[in-house]
Amino acid sequence: MTTTLSKQQCEACHVDAPKVSEEELAVLIKEIPDWVPQVRDSIMMLEREYKFKNYKLAWAFANKVSELAEQEFHHPAILLEWGKVTVTWWSHSIKGLHKNDFICAAKTDLLLSN
Repeated sequence: MTTTLSKQQCEACHVDAPKVSEEELAVLIKEIPDWVPQVRDSIMMLEREYKFKNYKLAWAFANKVSELAEQEFHHPAILLEWGKVTVTWWSHSIKGLHKNDFICAAKTDLLLSN
């Protein structure tokens, strides 16, 4: 289901870039159904929790997410815990969601199969 988004590349996102509209959110979230839109400090974000059998597997996944972030030059919040990694994507420059966040969320999901 994430094939459309996961094949796209992030674009440079500047302060004046448009945030994803409510209509766009409704369409894009269907491609990444395991992600949950969250609002923190008045900023819309995408968040997903991944579960693993132990700390080492969670750590390895967090490292893959970090490598993806560097490749896309778009950086999430990553919370690493025993058996769990929580990834939160949002665009810092616009203080909200941009299509880049959905692209990176879809690519994050693909890391599970790598």
